[in-house]
Amino acid sequence: MSLLSDVLTSVFSRNTRRQLLSRPDSRSTEALIADLLSGHGEISGMTTAAQILDRYGALDDQGKLAFFDHISGALGVDIPRVRAALDAFEADPGAKTYGEFLRSAEPTRQELARRLNRVPGATPQLVAMRSDLLRLIPRNDPRARIDLDFQHLFASWFNRGFLVLRRINWESPAHILEKIIEYEAVHAIHSWQDLRRRVEPSDRRCFAFFHPAMPDEPLIFVEVALTKGIPGSVQRLLAEDRDALAAEEADTAVFYSISNCQSGLAGISFGNSLIKQVAEDLAAELPNLNTFVTLSPIPTLSRWMKEEGIDADKLNEDELQALAARFLLTAKRPDGMPYDPVARFHLGNGAYVHAVHAGADTSDKGMSESRGAMVNYRYEAENFAENHERFAAHKEVVASKSVRALVKTAAAA
Repeated sequence: MSLLSDVLTSVFSRNTRRQLLSRPDSRSTEALIADLLSGHGEISGMTTAAQILDRYGALDDQGKLAFFDHISGALGVDIPRVRAALDAFEADPGAKTYGEFLRSAEPTRQELARRLNRVPGATPQLVAMRSDLLRLIPRNDPRARIDLDFQHLFASWFNRGFLVLRRINWESPAHILEKIIEYEAVHAIHSWQDLRRRVEPSDRRCFAFFHPAMPDEPLIFVEVALTKGIPGSVQRLLAEDRDALAAEEADTAVFYSISNCQSGLAGISFGNSLIKQVAEDLAAELPNLNTFVTLSPIPTLSRWMKEEGIDADKLNEDELQALAARFLLTAKRPDGMPYDPVARFHLGNGAYVHAVHAGADTSDKGMSESRGAMVNYRYEAENFAENHERFAAHKEVVASKSVRALVKTAAAA
């Protein structure tokens, strides 16, 4: 029924969208935006919003920059109005003055985005619009402040409460499977047969978050291997000739690939909820599972070694393993956070560094990014909160005794 509902919603949305666009409007885009914000009737407003979105979609990059110029300048905050509203609220802190302050403090472009989003099918277009914004405008450009408005809205629109977790398997619709192949960002899927090996066997799982407004677009997905023991090589984990394990015999769930699918949702956090929800579901399905870990890349290790003047070609596997441990526990950005983005993600979720492996990813990408090193981050429900607080409050990287011992080895070398 869920699939049928998605199909019917998609059909009706397309028909409604065609009706809204059946009478093209000759006014400028700026005039259409002003009209949409003037607060006319719902149907006429949806028609105007559809025209704006249709025009934006047809623009080249120069036209999109002009669009961002307009909403950055003309649709910002009215500073005198904010000051007056704040003064009124301070003088009489009631519901009416508070409401006026909230309305005045919000940039007009946020209301524009809400009204655009009333059009059927508008949500993915607005996500694509933010993707354009991130691609076209540098962070230090004054227009980049528009992104704070997108982030504010998307954090609410894509709240965990609205997301739907679905299992992806070999019987999933072909267009969904195609997108798993397309969006896989960690370990490339080279063919349909390669995909089948990741989603069909009894010891393999794949889960994705979807949003009701984007039922055909995964937002983020995770690939899971069910194993006996904690693995230290992704090539062995994904070997074509491996023997599948009966799911009931597994004691470990390995999150070996997590891929964000929508560049326009960068920075909108789903991964934390996804991992924990999948872990809960797997534990309920398979009571023998008692260990939940990742087998994660270390994508910035080679870059850091180059910055530190370390000749990677002179390292043996033991030295590389110790150096990778030192990197994960001690290499920091100027703000004190870990240098590596994957480390920041998992440590921020409450995991800890469990083990480091050399020779773990011998693919071209793995060798280029980390000289083949990988890491297990371990998730333990009883330590989630404590580990997260230690990391969030003190930027402390929690690690196992064995990993801390490796760091001492690296320091002594």
